[in-house]
Amino acid sequence: MYDPSSRSFKVGCGRRMNKGQMKWWQLSLLGIGCTIGTGFFLGSSIAIQSGGNAVLIAFLLAAIGTYIVYDALAKLSVNDPDKGSFRSYAKKAFGRWAGFSNGWIYCLSEVLIMGSQLIALGIFTQFWFPELPLWMLAAIYGGLGLLVLLAGMQGFEKIENGFGIVKLAAILIFIFVSIILLIRGLNGNSSGTMPYLMDGQHFFTQGITGIWQALLYAVYAFGGIEVMGLVVIDLKDPRTAPKAGKVMLILLTVIYLISIALVLALVPWTMVNPDESPFITALELYQLPLIIDLFTGILIVAGFSTMVAALYAVITLVTSLAEDKDAPAILAKQGKFKVPMPAFLFTAAVLFFSIIIALLLPEKIFEYMTTAAGLMLIYNWLFILAAFTKLENTSSWEKGKVLLGALLIVITVAGTTMQQTSRLGFYVSLLFLAIIGTVAKVNDKRNRSTI
Repeated sequence: MYDPSSRSFKVGCGRRMNKGQMKWWQLSLLGIGCTIGTGFFLGSSIAIQSGGNAVLIAFLLAAIGTYIVYDALAKLSVNDPDKGSFRSYAKKAFGRWAGFSNGWIYCLSEVLIMGSQLIALGIFTQFWFPELPLWMLAAIYGGLGLLVLLAGMQGFEKIENGFGIVKLAAILIFIFVSIILLIRGLNGNSSGTMPYLMDGQHFFTQGITGIWQALLYAVYAFGGIEVMGLVVIDLKDPRTAPKAGKVMLILLTVIYLISIALVLALVPWTMVNPDESPFITALELYQLPLIIDLFTGILIVAGFSTMVAALYAVITLVTSLAEDKDAPAILAKQGKFKVPMPAFLFTAAVLFFSIIIALLLPEKIFEYMTTAAGLMLIYNWLFILAAFTKLENTSSWEKGKVLLGALLIVITVAGTTMQQTSRLGFYVSLLFLAIIGTVAKVNDKRNRSTI
């Protein structure tokens, strides 16, 4: 059972939890730490390339969809605090096969994404230390992430809260510097495009199709809310979970929109390089090496932070799966450590296996796999909405919200068929779903036969 005094990972799946000590604002800060990552600092450049100046609309739509999903997850967590979170709710709503599928789909997607994150961290670090091999840097970051988890829930909270503050501060610094540059017209440069943001002809240069294609990458920038659902059980008052998410998402949406608008004000969207953070692209024009170094460091912090959050989610869900006999029971075995050591060792093994895959697979193939992994995270959002509708007595207003959220998710996924990389990633995600779904059905049938 969960011991609030130890604040560790030692919680039981499917049982009511004792209250923790976390306050609602701490959950908001933790959510910021888990959410702001390379999906925003780096992935937003792809969104800008797809949608042009109208990418702002894509981010606003992504924020609305994210809020609807989190609100549903938070209300489920308030009424039934459960370590397994969305996985357990899927099981209660649709049966054992749904819990099995939901858990393993999420774990597989996070493992694949972690491999790409670690490689990205190595590439960022080579900006300062080009002589260090990529595999070594990725392994170092992976090892550091695992050490954080050995400190238990308290260590995870502290580091994510700290990283959340650092990443928020970085965005605010960018906003401040950008405003100063726009006001002063540094170096006599007046190439900003702010008037285009108010001009319909230039605002929609990429059309509705561009916004549609950008929507997927905008949604990725909000990925991480699932981890908040996993730690709601640690709230002192679980009823404040919806408030925590609302504050976090409003804050994120405002700073996302302002910072991206300032990027588009400093440089034309056509100058944004999909392989580089748009914030660095915007600042390079004005020759500010110190600020560029700062943002390189922030990219490392952001990637490491979201990687640690993913590790926490994987360990938590693997333990929950094991307790439900949807994974080897030994993985849930508790010991003297603040984390279930078998689950920790399993996660460590698959983490370093994902690094090897990322290094050995041809770049394009791995890109398809990580795109598929990102899509599988979004599929889980649909499960959350479906479970909410099934388990809760929803009003007409809430049913309308759920329908809107589901529609936004379906539109986002459908947009992946418009580009070759994301289209192939979509097909790979369907293949993963088919494999896991088949295993889930076989596992469910086997378990029924033994009853």
